Amino acid sequence: MKYIDLFVEGIQNFGNYFWNEITFQVSPWYQNYFWWLIVLSLVVWGLEIAFPWRKKQAILRKDFWLDTFYMFFNFYLFKLAFFSGLVLVTSEAFIDLLGGNAEVISLFDARELPYWLQVVVFFLAMDFVQWFVHVLLHRYNFLWQFHKVHHSVEEMGFAAHLRYHWMENVFYTPAKYIVLLLIGGFEPSSVFVIYYINITIGHLNHANLNLDYGPLKYILNNPKMHIWHHAKELPESHPNGMNYGISLSIWDYVFGTNYVPKSGRDIELGFEELEKFPKTFAQQLIYPFGDRRNSKSQ
Repeated sequence: MKYIDLFVEGIQNFGNYFWNEITFQVSPWYQNYFWWLIVLSLVVWGLEIAFPWRKKQAILRKDFWLDTFYMFFNFYLFKLAFFSGLVLVTSEAFIDLLGGNAEVISLFDARELPYWLQVVVFFLAMDFVQWFVHVLLHRYNFLWQFHKVHHSVEEMGFAAHLRYHWMENVFYTPAKYIVLLLIGGFEPSSVFVIYYINITIGHLNHANLNLDYGPLKYILNNPKMHIWHHAKELPESHPNGMNYGISLSIWDYVFGTNYVPKSGRDIELGFEELEKFPKTFAQQLIYPFGDRRNSKSQ
């Protein structure tokens, strides 16, 4: 009963918070993820329209509205229906497993660090663990079947950032939660700051923009690098994919998974037999649960 009550509580808490975001009742006002997502999306879309890298790509590119729906489904509808309750239950289960004291496995207390250093440490740790999970999504066929949804994008644009199967939340969230357990004591506002940074970089990575940030391209992921991650044709040197960085590119350069041979502006995106992949939201949600034993990981 305890976990059932927590599940219901998680759903209710998120529902209340979601409503407060929509109606501008969040305090402080700038921690309003819902309207931040909308404003950021409009700004990046405006940049795509004003300064397109692929000039022949339509403003309402292929699957624009599908990706937009995915954006709100994954961030809000899925959490409202199920995931926010699961997160609260999982968090409590971890604490119960550790005898009620999550600090026993903490490597150090982040509260001992200056605030700016907390943000940096949290950002680096979270980005690395997401890079590692991303590599696994490409290496193992079971995981790849879910990740295929994201790689079914045929024309790149900002909203493609959040086209992904809901099961990816299940893969990424425990890994990120482990980071919070190992490095305890983060200020809640640091989570907020990292969220904004990640969403901004993610939108830009997928945008139709001619950006690589100059020398900073070796640190920050960027559209000219990330386009190659979505390449349909993979090089022999990277048969499972390349450029796995979420916000940072540095992990790819450190571990040798980087690959930007030339301008990727006009390369074909997707994967083998993409033409056979489901085209609707509902079909894509159930696709990975079919019999895919003979499918290959990328």
